[in-house]
Amino acid sequence: MPEIRVRRDGHVGTVTVSNPDKFNAMTVAMWQDLTRVIEELDADAGISVIVLTGEGTQAFVSGADISQFESQRGDAEAQQRYGDIYDAAYLAPVRAGKPVIAKIRGICMGGGLGLAAGCDLRICASDARFRMPAARLGLGYKPAGVERFIALIGVQDTLDIFLSARVFGAEEALRMGFVSRVVAPEELDRAVGELVGNMADNAPLTMKAVKLSVNAFLGTALREEAEAAAGAANASEDYREGVRAFGEKRKPVFRGR
Repeated sequence: MPEIRVRRDGHVGTVTVSNPDKFNAMTVAMWQDLTRVIEELDADAGISVIVLTGEGTQAFVSGADISQFESQRGDAEAQQRYGDIYDAAYLAPVRAGKPVIAKIRGICMGGGLGLAAGCDLRICASDARFRMPAARLGLGYKPAGVERFIALIGVQDTLDIFLSARVFGAEEALRMGFVSRVVAPEELDRAVGELVGNMADNAPLTMKAVKLSVNAFLGTALREEAEAAAGAANASEDYREGVRAFGEKRKPVFRGR
C-alpha cells in the first residue's frame, strides 16, 4: 500500500516514502500526507532534525505516479488543484524551521528531484541516479521550482538537466553542488546518522536562524524574518547555556528557548 511512514528516534524524525512497487512514486494522497507529517514533525518540540528518504534500496522518489495524471490532471482546474498539492509538499521541507536532510539511494527523478531540492542538505549513495524528465512528459515547471534549481546548481546545469531530460549520476550531482556528499551504499545510513546526530545536539534556534537566512538568500523566506530569528537566538536561554557549557567544558543541553 502506498504510504508515508514516520519514525521518531530520539530527536530525529524520519519520513519514509513507501511505494516500492513503483519505485516510490508519489500518489496525490502521498503528496498530501507528506506535507502533513513534515508539519507535524516541525511542530514537535522533541524533534530537532527531519530525515526524508525512500523505502528500500531501489529509489528515493521516482516522481509523481503518472498513472494518476489522466484522472487527476485531466483539465486546467484539475491541474491547478494537483499543482497546489504538489507545491505544498515541495515547500514543506523549505518552510520547516528544522533542518530537513534528504537521504538518497537509487532513483531520484522528476517530482522526487524537486522534493530533494526543497531539502536543506542532500546526501546520496554512489548508486543514485537523477533525472528531470519534464520535457519528455510535456509538463510545465513553475518558475519557483526552476529558480530553486538555479540557486542550487546554477543556470547552465539547470538548463542542461531540464532541456536534455537526461539521467546523471551521483558524482555529477556532487560536481553540480546538488548533493553535499556521495558515499558507498553500505555507508549511507552511517553517514546520515552521524550528520543528524551532530545536528540533534545543536541549538534549535540557531539552526532555524541559519536556515531562514539561507532561504532568504534563495528567495523563499523574508530577510526580516531571518533577522528576527537570529535576534531571538542571541537573546535565548540556549545562548546563555551554550556560553556556560563552553566555560565549564561540558556538553550543552539546549531546550529551544
